Amino acid sequence: MAQIFDRSSNALARASLVLTGLIVIALGVTLDQLQRSPWVTRQGQRPDQPVPFSHKHHVQGLGLQCQYCHVTVEKSSYAGIPPTKTCINCHAQIWTNAQLLQPVRDSWATGQSLTWTKVHDLPDFVYFNHSIHVNKGIGCASCHGRVDQMPLMYEQNTLQMEWCLNCHRNPAKNLRPTSEIYNMAWEAPAEGRPVWCTATDGQGNVPTAQSVNCVTKDPTGARAEVASLEMPMTAAAHRMASDVSAASLPAAPVYQKFTSQDELGLYLVKHYKIRTPRELSSCEVCHR
Repeated sequence: MAQIFDRSSNALARASLVLTGLIVIALGVTLDQLQRSPWVTRQGQRPDQPVPFSHKHHVQGLGLQCQYCHVTVEKSSYAGIPPTKTCINCHAQIWTNAQLLQPVRDSWATGQSLTWTKVHDLPDFVYFNHSIHVNKGIGCASCHGRVDQMPLMYEQNTLQMEWCLNCHRNPAKNLRPTSEIYNMAWEAPAEGRPVWCTATDGQGNVPTAQSVNCVTKDPTGARAEVASLEMPMTAAAHRMASDVSAASLPAAPVYQKFTSQDELGLYLVKHYKIRTPRELSSCEVCHR
């Protein structure tokens, strides 16, 4: 009986299997890159807004603080969109006839809110709380980028789950003193740019993160300078000082010097009481 398939069919079958595998792999890589692309994440895109609001002009140029417009960022899950009245507080006095601000004046006259396009828009099933992150040492620029350098607002990071997980697996790399949360120009400690921190855990009934105080100037040198400027004490003053019990005087805070973000971050993780990934056992922390 004559053979139905030629001998070359075996090689053709093997080649087709290899080709099919390569096509599947290429398709998977393509889909993976597609879902990470700005076409899906909208990273770097500047959506049209009713008013071309410039953060660079208002933050860097005029020195407005983030909290002036985003009033609920420290106490709510939402940072808050400023009402028209916040704009009118200034623009009732300046640029009162600017054509670009006509939608603001119309909104104020009619009571109809401006419809802004949300730039950092997470899926509905994701729960993100601004207040928790701000009060635990995550700066605005860590998520939103250098807003003070953006004439038009855009999404600096992907905001995808892997981006969030990269931070939660190692939060130390992004933590900073709470006094520097709104400092867009904050730079991590380095050999030539050290940071000194002290902690008063469990004292003063203050929030955990606020129990840490950090400075960028050597506090020991500052105390020595102040001591050198004190007036000489009289004999009576010496006797009075000797009568004061040392135990009744508050102990001077002990500062620790940091010259790298890793060292500072691990210190802040401990005193801010940041939960580790193992302690985040409930999915409802991020998903509602």
